[in-house]
Amino acid sequence: MPNKLTTYLKLHKVPIALALLTLIFYYTFAYNLVRIDFIKLIALFAALFFLCLRIIQFEKWNLKFLLVIGILFRLVFLMAEPNLSQDFYRFIWDGHLVANFINPYLEVPDILIQQKDLIIPNAQELYNGMGELSAKHFSNYPPFNQLIFGLAALLGGKSIMASVLVMRTVIILGDIGIVYFGRKLLKHLNRPQHLIFWYFLNPLVITELTGNLHFEGVMLFFFVWALYLLSQKKWMLAAVPYALSIAIKLVPLLFLPLFLKYLGLKESFIFYLLVGAICILCFLPFYSPDFLANYSQTIGLWFSNFEFNAGLYNGVKQIAIAFDGKPWELIKTYGKIVPILTILAVLGVTFFRKNQNLAVLLTSMLWVLTLYYLLSATVHPWYIIFLVLLGVFTQYRFAVLWSLVVVLSYFAYSNPAFTENLWLLALEYFVVFGFLAYEIFNPKRQKPIFHKN
Repeated sequence: MPNKLTTYLKLHKVPIALALLTLIFYYTFAYNLVRIDFIKLIALFAALFFLCLRIIQFEKWNLKFLLVIGILFRLVFLMAEPNLSQDFYRFIWDGHLVANFINPYLEVPDILIQQKDLIIPNAQELYNGMGELSAKHFSNYPPFNQLIFGLAALLGGKSIMASVLVMRTVIILGDIGIVYFGRKLLKHLNRPQHLIFWYFLNPLVITELTGNLHFEGVMLFFFVWALYLLSQKKWMLAAVPYALSIAIKLVPLLFLPLFLKYLGLKESFIFYLLVGAICILCFLPFYSPDFLANYSQTIGLWFSNFEFNAGLYNGVKQIAIAFDGKPWELIKTYGKIVPILTILAVLGVTFFRKNQNLAVLLTSMLWVLTLYYLLSATVHPWYIIFLVLLGVFTQYRFAVLWSLVVVLSYFAYSNPAFTENLWLLALEYFVVFGFLAYEIFNPKRQKPIFHKN
């Protein structure tokens, strides 16, 4: 046994050394970084990204090694308080409401905090932590996400860190599930299974999901599970995890029309009914006469009021300002146009792509979501994680590069006014658009974006 261990260490000494260095950097990231320290943030992130690439290059045929170190990287964050996002305070707040059978879609923290007999433990700390913007709006997190918050609050009790630990455990398990079904899906597509580790070891995935408790990973677990079941022709079963992915984050709703050709008219109709019915069942416990109005109002704010790390929108805004346009009016108009353009794009990809083939279907999803994010006025860094995972199943790698340069958007958190640096955003999108154009127009690419039927 000692001889085998010695031999293994000799054969893998370089990747093991790189993994240990990565663990040190992740520890620094988790426990010795504040988000206002922008230089330290981008330096750590760039180093982690480089180490991730090198480890995958060295060990791409040793999947157990990659899985184990990916789990270890996540465990570093286990007892760390999220340092790049304050959303977890709202998660726990909503969780305590759900655990006490209070509808989070009907109560605003600004009003609840005024109650003397408020049943939420650490209410003032959670209220202060979530920030003014979150505190004045109804919850925008879908129902299955709320149930996870409720579980975290229930198990965590009066301890904020215990609730964080529960949520973090769920997120880590979700990522492990993505590796499990992702490998199976890659095998079905006749693609190298190590590609799933471009997701699993990606520093953006580890820091934003495990570190900062965003639930994209849990949504993607159900999403990939559904895709795997679809690849096995178990489309009725696939409706269940697909609906649950929507009930965590609404983004997979975008892709529903794309299944029309893949499943055929009759099967897709039944698939849509099943997904819709399960989503309704998820929302049903939270339903009240005011629910739809409150929830749609909160979701609408993302289109018409908020802006962060925008691509095309920033260009449009600068042109509008040059012609004496008013930014606060532009965002409302622009927010009405983006959903229309997105729907038109989805319909175009639905009817002009050969989505009967699963590989083409996955690429169609990648293009639809890419366009949506390029048009959006709000693109938080963790949004790109969905593109990273979709890219794993296609020939395109621009999302991996985007997951690196998106960290430039965090400059906004380095100043009290949260002012964005448009030069840094221009650099981010110049890199993204440049590499995207290279991948699209590279003559070595096998297939164009659109196919004639």
